[in-house]
Amino acid sequence: MPQFQTWEEFSRAAEKLYLADPMKARVVLKYRHSDGSLCIKVTDDLVCLMYRTDQAQDVKKIEKFHSQLMRLMVAKESRSVAMEAD
Repeated sequence: MPQFQTWEEFSRAAEKLYLADPMKARVVLKYRHSDGSLCIKVTDDLVCLMYRTDQAQDVKKIEKFHSQLMRLMVAKESRSVAMEAD
């Protein structure tokens, strides 16, 4: 399971993975209070991408990315529309 070191690499790879097959993609957020880290994992059962951080600015990026994915998942229009990069 590849763990990405930079947020930009992870977000691009995770977006690509989701857009390839939205019906198989899953997103998991996991917070560990003991060490104050937040982990986001995106998988389609074949490929598993993971990013872990304890920085507040990265937590905000993860929250924004997660909400963009959720909007894509519930959108009525075509699922093949790429997410806007901010």
